[in-house]
Amino acid sequence: MTTIIASTNRPESYTLKVAEYYKSGLQSMGLNAEILSLGNLPEKIIHPAMYENQKIESWQPIQDLITSTQKFIFIIPEYNGSFPGILKVFIDACEFPASFRGKKAALVGISTGKYGNIRGVDHFTGICHYMNLEVMSLKLHIPSIHKEFDEHGKLFKADTVKFTAQQMERFVGF
Repeated sequence: MTTIIASTNRPESYTLKVAEYYKSGLQSMGLNAEILSLGNLPEKIIHPAMYENQKIESWQPIQDLITSTQKFIFIIPEYNGSFPGILKVFIDACEFPASFRGKKAALVGISTGKYGNIRGVDHFTGICHYMNLEVMSLKLHIPSIHKEFDEHGKLFKADTVKFTAQQMERFVGF
């Protein structure tokens, strides 16, 4: 199973639009994927016992999804020069080390600035390595994400379409 993580809890985000673009692209290549938007995490995910076995009941379906996933694509927006705090909370809430150990991931950084979240993807790569989550070497960084979509909500710039297609093709065989 493949899960695309839209790594923000911001409503109607560009992150979710990119996740939907990847889902559609992967489906056209014969790979089914689900999207997990961190905007759909349980409201009470942060509580004093979150690091222990006392998870809130509404967390279990998410944990089951993560447990059954073998390959992830993380769409990671830039927040304050790195990645969103909700992504770290999500990782911390997952069972360690079983949730990610020995699995695979592709990373896509996005930003409204000109660097496409290079620093945040690099920070998150270190966390992935710590969790023994194998990261595909082709990482994408999409700058000026607010200028990347056409009026139909599709990515349209030639370089972005080319490189996202290349990443998806490599991910299918990863």
